[in-house]
Amino acid sequence: MSENVVHLHKSTDPAPVTTLTVVPEPAPAKPVPLWLRSGRAARTAVTHDVTKTTARAVARHTLYVGGGAKIAAKRTWDGRTASRYERMIRAAEAAGNHELAAEWEERGQHFRRERHQRRMDLITSPVDAAKGVAVGAGMSVGSLIALGVVMAVATKDAGDVFTPLMATVDFINLLITIVQVVWGPAVTLGPFLTLLALWAVGKHQQAAPAWALPDNVRNGEGEPITPSIVVKALRDLGVAPLRTAIKEMGDAGAGMLGPIRIAGCGVEVDVTLPSGVSTIEVQKRRRKLAENLTRHEHEVFITIPQAARTVRLWVADSGALDEPIGPSPLVTDESMTADYAKGRAPWGQDLRGDAAALSVYQRHLLITGLSNQGKTAALRALALWVALDRSVEFWVGDLKGVGDWAMFEGLATRFIQGPTDDHVIQVTMMLEDAVEEMNRRLMAPPGTQFPALIVNVDEAQVAFMCPLKDEDKRPYGGSSSNSRYFMAARKIHNQGRAVNVLLWQGTQDPTDQNLPKLVREGAHTRASLALGTESQSRMALGDKAVNGGAAPHLLRPGLDKGTLVVASDGIQAPAGQSSITVRTHYISTEEATAIADRAKALRDGVTTLTVIERGEERDPLADILAALGDTPRVRTKDVLKRLATLNEQAYGGWSFLDLKRVLDDAGAEPHKSDGVMVVSRDRVAQALANRDTDGSASADG
Repeated sequence: MSENVVHLHKSTDPAPVTTLTVVPEPAPAKPVPLWLRSGRAARTAVTHDVTKTTARAVARHTLYVGGGAKIAAKRTWDGRTASRYERMIRAAEAAGNHELAAEWEERGQHFRRERHQRRMDLITSPVDAAKGVAVGAGMSVGSLIALGVVMAVATKDAGDVFTPLMATVDFINLLITIVQVVWGPAVTLGPFLTLLALWAVGKHQQAAPAWALPDNVRNGEGEPITPSIVVKALRDLGVAPLRTAIKEMGDAGAGMLGPIRIAGCGVEVDVTLPSGVSTIEVQKRRRKLAENLTRHEHEVFITIPQAARTVRLWVADSGALDEPIGPSPLVTDESMTADYAKGRAPWGQDLRGDAAALSVYQRHLLITGLSNQGKTAALRALALWVALDRSVEFWVGDLKGVGDWAMFEGLATRFIQGPTDDHVIQVTMMLEDAVEEMNRRLMAPPGTQFPALIVNVDEAQVAFMCPLKDEDKRPYGGSSSNSRYFMAARKIHNQGRAVNVLLWQGTQDPTDQNLPKLVREGAHTRASLALGTESQSRMALGDKAVNGGAAPHLLRPGLDKGTLVVASDGIQAPAGQSSITVRTHYISTEEATAIADRAKALRDGVTTLTVIERGEERDPLADILAALGDTPRVRTKDVLKRLATLNEQAYGGWSFLDLKRVLDDAGAEPHKSDGVMVVSRDRVAQALANRDTDGSASADG
């Protein structure tokens, strides 16, 4: 319970003193002088974006008139004098083309002779003109009077003799009246029409200072490529002999240029370099040339045509290469089929925007590039097209093992998927089996035709870098003469093409270690996505292609995904070019699965032999059934091969006796069919079912 305390005495403590702070009222703001407010408003109005844009527009259109007058005067001067021929002669001499210089000199002399003749004609032309007028007038009057006489005779009226003459006089009087009426407005409007014509010429040629031009033109966005722009870009390239030669050509440096042609989403022009300037000097300055042309580096391609001392420039429209090219015809045309021997795979588009199609007939293939640039998608797109030809057989080894090739299960007769050393062993054995098949075909009678067998190995660098060795100490990887994968690939490259046994490989980041020289040079079609260095580009495509302008190392990693530089005689390249740049169609995994399903529907069922991981407990009878697949009868020799492919450690040393022992014990003995020993799938399946039933009954008992 609380108690209330009552103080009986008055407190002697002094009361607290409260201090009041008086805040003075703010002094009233001084009024801003009128002149200062007016100045601020004027500055804001003058510096406003709308004012700047308007001022630039007024200045631009005004200067267009002066620029147009200058252009018209120059054209008139060129038409009246021999200055044009002099410029062309200097340009030809600077380019070292003396034959062309002599031709222009002859044209100039011809022009001077004709001009002299015209001037001499002007001396005698007034007298000749006066005589012509007098004669013409006399003849005209005589003709009119004669006509009047005829009319007078016809009408029997003498007054009609002068009727035609008077009618002509009245007509001339009418013309004079019309001229008098029109002359005044024509004199008034004439100057305005002249200014309008000069403005149109100046606007068409953008004849105004850069500061007055629109923003998109000043920034180079969408700026058209003209001869003067190309010459200026070459002049400012930093090559002293080229700059000197262009200066000696005067403003006719365009004499170096061929016609500027529209080429897809850009333009193309051939440049004949002056004497003393090599093509490599221009190639090395690609970025600077692109910037001089107001383009990004990836929007300018420099190649070397067959003509000597000539570079071919392809300049894209701004931003055009960043636009997608659309879906593949394999996706949009569900009725499409393939013809391995005569057809071409729809791979993508070239830089011109034309369809780029590749022939794969009897051509080994190599696709390389940095990781995650679209290598697997580009390789898979070709395989999907060929799969639509039911005569082609596929063996697939995917050493990445993330499911990019999963749709080929049931389509390929052999399918290996996984990144481990065990999978490398299986892929190596697959290549060695392809070598055996190749040798069998080579021993056939001359003229025998064989269906195509395409052995497709993705991420082949995993095989080349494998450190394992077999029981005979032979390495699976590497590039030595006893390397199993390397030697199998070399043998297929050497002779497989003749009997339609082909090797397709996809690799990453090529080096001499993960892509040996002899293997990469054995491919007929070599393609590369973005790479890191020029030396890698030479590994991927060869010296000839790179020396001719191929530059996958200049592609933008990540931004130019799916863009390939291809060196092959199986694709249509521009005349004189050893390579072509292709922007491939992207086919997603879902779309690839749908295409693969269409390919499976064209075939009579394919038994895919897949790899079973080693280290598991083996069931020989179940493995034999798996090796048989859906085939009713398989030769014992082929069954042994398939078992070894399933698991080399368990079945690599099996003989016919080992196979026979397992089948005899199960009651599914091999038997002869057409003179050869075969294994019946129905017998093995029945034996396995009986064994499982017996095992279940024993367990229940």
